[in-house]
Amino acid sequence: MNLTIATIAKQINASFEGDASLLIDAISIDSRSLQNGPHTLFFALIGPNNDAHSYIVDLIQQGVTHFVVQYIPENCVGKAQFLVVQNTLTALQELASYHRSLFHFPVIGVTGSNGKTIVKEWLNFLLSPDYSIIRSPKSYNSQVGVPLSVLAIAKQHNFGIFEAGISTVNEMVYLEKIIQPTLGILTNIGSAHDEGFTSIGEKIKEKLQLFKHCDLLIYNKNKTIDAFLKPTLKTFSWSFKDATADVFIQKSSILDKTKLHIQLESYAFDIIIPFQDDASIENAIHCLMVLLHLGYDRVTIEHRMYLLYPVEMRLKVKDGINSTTIIDDSYSSDFQSLKIALDFLESQKQYKKKTVILSDIFQSGLSNEELYSKVSQLVISNKINRVIGIGTTITAFKHKFVNCVTYPTTADFLAQLDNATFGNETILIKGARSFHFEDIVLALEEKKHETVLEINLNAISHNLNFFRSKLQPSTKMMVMVKAFGYGNGGLEIAKLLEHHQVDYLGVAFADEGIALKTAGIHLPIMVLNPESTSFSAIIQHQLEPEIYSLKGLRSFLKIAEQKKLKHFPIHIKLDTGMHRLGFEKDTIEELIAILKDTTLVRVKSILSHLATSDDLNHQAFVASQIELFENLSSRLMTELNIQPIRHILNTSGISNFPKAQYDMVRLGIGLYGVSNDAEEQKELENVSTLKSVISQIRTIPAGNSVGYGRRFMAEKPTKVATIPIGYADGIARLWGNGVGYVSIHHQKATIIGSVCMDMLMVDVTAIDCQEGDAVIIFGESPTVIEMAEKLHTIPYEILTSISQRVKRVFYRE
Repeated sequence: MNLTIATIAKQINASFEGDASLLIDAISIDSRSLQNGPHTLFFALIGPNNDAHSYIVDLIQQGVTHFVVQYIPENCVGKAQFLVVQNTLTALQELASYHRSLFHFPVIGVTGSNGKTIVKEWLNFLLSPDYSIIRSPKSYNSQVGVPLSVLAIAKQHNFGIFEAGISTVNEMVYLEKIIQPTLGILTNIGSAHDEGFTSIGEKIKEKLQLFKHCDLLIYNKNKTIDAFLKPTLKTFSWSFKDATADVFIQKSSILDKTKLHIQLESYAFDIIIPFQDDASIENAIHCLMVLLHLGYDRVTIEHRMYLLYPVEMRLKVKDGINSTTIIDDSYSSDFQSLKIALDFLESQKQYKKKTVILSDIFQSGLSNEELYSKVSQLVISNKINRVIGIGTTITAFKHKFVNCVTYPTTADFLAQLDNATFGNETILIKGARSFHFEDIVLALEEKKHETVLEINLNAISHNLNFFRSKLQPSTKMMVMVKAFGYGNGGLEIAKLLEHHQVDYLGVAFADEGIALKTAGIHLPIMVLNPESTSFSAIIQHQLEPEIYSLKGLRSFLKIAEQKKLKHFPIHIKLDTGMHRLGFEKDTIEELIAILKDTTLVRVKSILSHLATSDDLNHQAFVASQIELFENLSSRLMTELNIQPIRHILNTSGISNFPKAQYDMVRLGIGLYGVSNDAEEQKELENVSTLKSVISQIRTIPAGNSVGYGRRFMAEKPTKVATIPIGYADGIARLWGNGVGYVSIHHQKATIIGSVCMDMLMVDVTAIDCQEGDAVIIFGESPTVIEMAEKLHTIPYEILTSISQRVKRVFYRE
């Protein structure tokens, strides 16, 4: 985009002083993006737990000079140009709506409960040979994502595809004004975000708001939706059951594919699509309907629909060879998604050196000269150390990049691959699907066995924001990443938390904190259980120890004196009833005397730990702990004349005792999607999914046994699948012998016989499956909560028991 400040100010009704003629070519809402520059207009959005106005002073130092704000921070007056509006989100949406109105080409608006992103990506694939398409990057379909997507429309585009997602009423009206679709697609209506609507009817009515000015709506005809359609809305419907639909379809299976017989008025033909699952078939038909509406001929439709492919919607973080981290985005290559991937690279980089392996970029609508000049600027602004280009076009423009080597094809790169050329770096692998960059990922990925623990970074962000929403604006947050991030991965989660600008990280032991600091984490880190032998290392690595005894305090002061420290931060732990660690009431006087007599340390915070915050039957005991904490901490503050951070609440305390937030809270298991409150659990998202595969399938006759000790005896012919995961990976032996189950194709497969060290066996007699199929050990079903209940333990133990030999894969949708 290229708009003057004067034009923008007029469209968003902003007051401003300064140069009205400056051209803006980029919009940003992310203060952490390295792509922000002097021609960026930064919108300072205010969320329930985050006010971007607080980042403006840092952005000015980075060279950003133009801001849309609701108020001008006192320390920024006169230092930049500010466009002042009543609501920055509304202003962003108004600017996007204006920008959309400047273009007059077909725009498809897609909404529904499921399938939006897949339909959008497939339509892009099907239509891109004939159009220069602008589409929502990834799944940018929110109140913020939609305007950012639409603001990327440029002069080279002549077709748009945007998805719109809502979670409650009165949201779609804003997205409709921004997208202004000429053609609508209503995908599947399911249970997603049901909590935001009083009924399925209310949800349908809200989603249909997107199409109120459409020329045509494409949908799967059914009576429920028909009841809410306005008579003035022209529709193009399809159905498997209703012969009155505009297009009647019959389906049949052919090996691993599906044959669709299409009947349109007196016109009939067959196509084959490479899927058999219901969701993919439905999504493919919505795309087919667009091709029919646009007048594509039968031969083109048959050919392109046959080439549809599974859509990978996730950026994955994986361990690579030679101490590298791989960011796998190996299925798409376009300019908008490259910008997103580079921001993700910066937020997740574990090594200072950054390498990008990039294929030719297709369907940009720009000349190659202009496109690769823009890509080069992206690479420079993101401080990429090395570019490896693959493809004939990027090879021709190799001169645009510094420190760049290119190869004509992926096979050429792999043929010359020397693993020694990669080490101690973060590698973004991003390529168009036709380049088969998954082969590069396979070559560079650290080899571990087929069982993986997938960690959803989106879910972590969601859960963090859920608990942040419960806090007062001034309350700080410490997040616990001890025990390898509760088994999920300490460093990767710490990087994400630093990206979200939490206030503190908490670890149990010094070595955990040292590993994070060594890997480049800059957040302050508290060590909750420091041993006196680790004090020197804690000081060396600028960690902050919790001090819980007079002996420990004296030991630390002795080392601090040797190192000639002054005002080194420490955290005083009080025992208010947990009786695990901490200063008790009768030691407070001596503690005060010691602290009064030294300048070697300063008390950064005072804390305690609730013993029963998760059990409302013990509210009186919690109240007594809070009262004692108030008395003891106040005495320390008064006699030492200090104003430290005070904190006593853990995850369940945040929810159950909000009046005791003090200055900071400590979020633990809640971040990872686990709550002891059933209603709260519904609001949290699953973070961890433990996956494996079927190694072998056999059918045993009645009377035969399975596993050690013959603890399972078949009463009838039984189909048995062996899964390569066992108690050495963290699966409790008590979970075997019919107690537990795994999920295969969304069906329960009971574990039979004993769980072995490296394997377990399940009954798949009633499940259509084959060797190599995916197996869910835990995640959505079974959940770690369900497992913990059956095993008479707690979810913490389930998560932290997963062995380090199980590969962790981090991804973002």
